[in-house]
Amino acid sequence: MSPVLTDVAPDDRRMTAHVRPLIRALRPALTEEDFDRFASEAHAQGLVFTAAYDGRGRCAAVATHRVLATSRGRILFVDDLVTHPDHRATGMATALMTHLAERARGAGCHRVELDSGTANVTAHRFYHARGMTIAALHFTLSAPGD
Repeated sequence: MSPVLTDVAPDDRRMTAHVRPLIRALRPALTEEDFDRFASEAHAQGLVFTAAYDGRGRCAAVATHRVLATSRGRILFVDDLVTHPDHRATGMATALMTHLAERARGAGCHRVELDSGTANVTAHRFYHARGMTIAALHFTLSAPGD
């Protein structure tokens, strides 16, 4: 059975019940309060939270994404993609990626882009298997006082 994909807004009870636990599993340093602030602020900036539900109504995976205009063209950037451990290798993340590619085309984007931690080799295999390539390195610099 195909997953049911739905966008979840910050004021939707599914945000705290379903989306927040999965994002926090990916980002364990994010407290519940920090997540709630982040979700509200990022949603106002255009971040979309898309949840994938299995046939029994369980939230199996979540993608956060936004359309960005860049000097390289219009892109759909995926901030986070996480699958519940019980639903890995069930097609949920693949369904989300397919959905995101379709959304990108519909929004006039040239590409879907995302960052993945250098140690997350399992995710890298998943992305490569879906035709994604490593096109850049992402560098960071802490702001003064951090």
